[in-house]
Amino acid sequence: MLYYLSLLEGTISELRLFQYITFRTLGAAATAFVISLLLAPGLINRLRMINFEELKTDDRVSALDRNDKVGTPTMGGLLIILAAAGSTLFWAIPTNMYVLLTLGTFCLMGAIGFADDYLKIKRRNGLSVKMKFTAQLTWAVLAYAVLWSIPEMQERVRDLMVPFFKYPILDMGLIGGFIFMVVVLVGASNAVNLTDGLDGLAIGCSNSVAGAYLFLTYVAGHFNFAEYLQVPFVRGSGELTVFCGALLGAGLGFLWYNCHPAKIFMGDTGSLAIGGAIAMLAILIKQELLLIIIGGVFVIEAASVMLQSSWFKFTRKRTGTGKRIFKCAPLHHHFEFVEKERAMDENRTPELVETVIVTRFWILGIIFALIGVATLKIR
Repeated sequence: MLYYLSLLEGTISELRLFQYITFRTLGAAATAFVISLLLAPGLINRLRMINFEELKTDDRVSALDRNDKVGTPTMGGLLIILAAAGSTLFWAIPTNMYVLLTLGTFCLMGAIGFADDYLKIKRRNGLSVKMKFTAQLTWAVLAYAVLWSIPEMQERVRDLMVPFFKYPILDMGLIGGFIFMVVVLVGASNAVNLTDGLDGLAIGCSNSVAGAYLFLTYVAGHFNFAEYLQVPFVRGSGELTVFCGALLGAGLGFLWYNCHPAKIFMGDTGSLAIGGAIAMLAILIKQELLLIIIGGVFVIEAASVMLQSSWFKFTRKRTGTGKRIFKCAPLHHHFEFVEKERAMDENRTPELVETVIVTRFWILGIIFALIGVATLKIR
């Protein structure tokens, strides 16, 4: 919205600053951060008043004695959505189709997560996997139809770009492109959801990914940079940089209250929204497979769950007794159990275990993000 002030630069020359994506990205990040800090206390109190709180400890980690998390307000993803979406509309060009698609994905995935959180609290059972997938698939159909209506995107959505290669390696066709989009959208949103298990873990790793795609969207929307780095140039996608800045600012603001000991959890409302938005960013600038590297922590967490489940079913079928690869999945819970056992062997009380695990995962997230960005020079 503030972009339109630049049209008055003939009257006030300083207003030309609002033409620059870099300036508006910084403004969006700062605005989202401030909105998060201002809204969080009221939202936390409100969620407590209406009893939207964590009801019980996950049965998988009941042995870890994590009852201190029971009663913590959840659905904190509302804070991230309000701050990021509001700041984006304020600083970006609101008519940009790529921004609208990303915001639509962000809010719709958040709505799916909200419904899941609400039902878990009120009825003890959230949305079924089938219901979640149906909602995500419906949005994917609409988003794909919109992209197909943009002439220059018709070829893009069919192309399969692979890291380290300058040009598409495969034309997936109309159906193949859609299936690929659904896999990226559903996979990313659920991977972030699986990572949301410790205070600050998911949002900290999400901030690293948002920072990486802030750079990638800026490059994709700048013809000279895109040509120099041999990445697809997507006209108008530079405005997505503003959204990435807003998402990063909102994430940092949320982390202020979500770091250990957390005063609020993001819930599925936040994890599905962030995962869906990141997936749409990757889809729009044709860096979907690069998300596997940049979001390496999310991939590892999701892979640990799939490996654990597959191996348990396989061994139970073969031997009658299911065996596990990890002490618990997702992987961050495995490390919690390892540290607890180590502390018992050494006759000491484990201290700051959660903080140590989360910090190390953040470090990994930053490293994966840097490696992903560095691949632009290896082509």
